[in-house]
Amino acid sequence: MSVRPFHLALPAKNIEETIAFYTDVLGAKIGRSDETWVDFDLFGHQLVFHYCGGDTLPERFNPVDKHQVPIPHFGVILSVSDFEILAERIRAKGMSFIIAPYVRFKGTNGEQHTMFFQDNNGFNLEFKAFEDDRFIFEPFA
Repeated sequence: MSVRPFHLALPAKNIEETIAFYTDVLGAKIGRSDETWVDFDLFGHQLVFHYCGGDTLPERFNPVDKHQVPIPHFGVILSVSDFEILAERIRAKGMSFIIAPYVRFKGTNGEQHTMFFQDNNGFNLEFKAFEDDRFIFEPFA
């Protein structure tokens, strides 16, 4: 299976602050943009924000591995080294984690590094990494 870029479009509270967050904090590159929208290359995926008057999505939580995982959330599965670099970047920016970087599902074929934090719009972001990408979709044994 060849992986193709994913596209996601979300509402933004403020386009300029969104550009600052995604470029300065996450290192995303700006693609196309206009006064009311911007798209980013986020680790090879197309993430678009449209100014919609500041509306965002309602938030819920679901228990996963003894943590309250915020729903909705989105992110990218990185290599372990890129995950560690991003975690350090978030710490260096003085940002708070919703769930600090840790390894969940230890000792299972679902073992993964994960971290959660929010963007400037209040969207929950999860970035994760597997030691072996073969286990991304492998059911628990």
